[in-house]
Amino acid sequence: MDRRLSKNIAVLIIDDHVLAQGYMKYSLQELGFESITYMEHAEKAFNHIRDNHFDLILCSYHLKREQEGYHLYERLIENKLLSPATTFIFISAETTVDIVRSIVELQPDDFLVKPFTVVELDKRLSKVLTRKTALKKIYTLMHDDMHEQALDQLDEFLTNPKQSEHFPQALKLKGELILDCQRPGDARDFYQAILNVQHFHWAQLGLVKALFQLGENEEAEKLLLRLAIRPESQLQAFDILSDYHIQQEDFDIALESTILAAEVSPRNLNRHRLAVDLSRITHDYQTQFEVTKNIVRYARNSIYDQPDIYLNAARAGIDYAIASNEEDVKELMSQSNDYLKRFSKQFPKAQLKEQLNVINARMHFVNDDIAQAQALLEKINDMDMLNDSMEDLLDKAKAFHEIGLYEKSIHVLDEIERRCTHQPMQGKIFLRYIEQEKQERIAIKASPKELNNIAVDHYRRGDISSALKTFRQAYRIMPKSPSIALNLLQAIAMKSKNAGLPESARTVMNNCLYTIENSKLTEEQQQRYERVREHITDLQ
Repeated sequence: MDRRLSKNIAVLIIDDHVLAQGYMKYSLQELGFESITYMEHAEKAFNHIRDNHFDLILCSYHLKREQEGYHLYERLIENKLLSPATTFIFISAETTVDIVRSIVELQPDDFLVKPFTVVELDKRLSKVLTRKTALKKIYTLMHDDMHEQALDQLDEFLTNPKQSEHFPQALKLKGELILDCQRPGDARDFYQAILNVQHFHWAQLGLVKALFQLGENEEAEKLLLRLAIRPESQLQAFDILSDYHIQQEDFDIALESTILAAEVSPRNLNRHRLAVDLSRITHDYQTQFEVTKNIVRYARNSIYDQPDIYLNAARAGIDYAIASNEEDVKELMSQSNDYLKRFSKQFPKAQLKEQLNVINARMHFVNDDIAQAQALLEKINDMDMLNDSMEDLLDKAKAFHEIGLYEKSIHVLDEIERRCTHQPMQGKIFLRYIEQEKQERIAIKASPKELNNIAVDHYRRGDISSALKTFRQAYRIMPKSPSIALNLLQAIAMKSKNAGLPESARTVMNNCLYTIENSKLTEEQQQRYERVREHITDLQ
């Protein structure tokens, strides 16, 4: 280690083990570091980094026995408190595939496995700090969003043969800066030139982004699908696929890509939150519930372990129960109650009486106890929404609608929509979902269960037109339900037997077939589907 370099480096060590701190202090002092600060807790470290400059941060991955270090780094990046010029290194005694993938996704500057020697630390720090020092001007300009100036500095840097050892990293930065400067044509040519020499996965991913920006979607998607099966690029490939399909408003495929990425790196809570919004907009209540449960699981013992994640899991369980068959409702209600118990145990002093009243009212609705639901909702002041979160308001809107207070429900949805337009950080997908939710709540008053029962009654009385209309309403808000899809398909087949299949019904029929054939059917449903399938074969 160059002592002239280490002497001027401000270091922050974040570790809650005294022995680890002592060893790090000894090792760093051996290498000539003098300015060393220690922090044990993520929240204090976050505030200290916000208020002070550090050139090197060494952070334990397992603060408080869990992934607190992971979420600290994620939060620093989100709040733009970590300059690219600062070196951030994770330290961990564990090297499971799950942990390594999660760290690689965050792309810190390095990852040290305990135990390590002073010699190894010297080698790793010398390499990364030398690179950071060489590119410091460029990193600083990038942090200040001065991308054109950073690109000019980078071009000059790449003409200096003395810096050749840093050229690979500099070339990667150059491609990113060209894209940041909104020059997709130049980016495509740059990445193609790199790939003509060597097939770096970062250059292939950069080329995909450039092609999408240029509107060359078919070529970009072909390349992206190839990258999605390679371990070193699949995570970023899934994320790019998700972004692309969101722009195309193909939310089902976007959700599928997001879930695949979450399976590869499950600790990324932002990806889980995106999956929640996508599952809502696609009416995939099962996935919504599973994802909210994963958020609780992976937020444990981190700065994100807050009351709302437990309440949201309970709420998602209620949504799923409302959209489920009767035999599944009891188990789903049991799971929702379990998350409420975990919330009470974890946060016994939390003052969330109104939110709990709304959740309990919805539970009474699921259990057909409308009087109890109404009694709880009468305690709610729907005009005072100032302190409600978006999720609180959304749950309130659903509860009002479910017991027949339709105007109140739309009033609350209007408030959510107003906030979304003034809070762009909430995300376009959430706003798109709220717009869809409001349209459906205005058009459809009954619950999916009620709609299905009404439609079945129409069908049994021979009123096929009314049955078809009502089944379509039920399927609109429950497109993943095989039972409703099967009922709708049977109504379409019966209606078309004499009148023929209108073109408008063909798409609905194909969607029903897709739902049924991608669902697990009961024996009775399978037998009925086979009978209906015989009738519709000639209609396809």
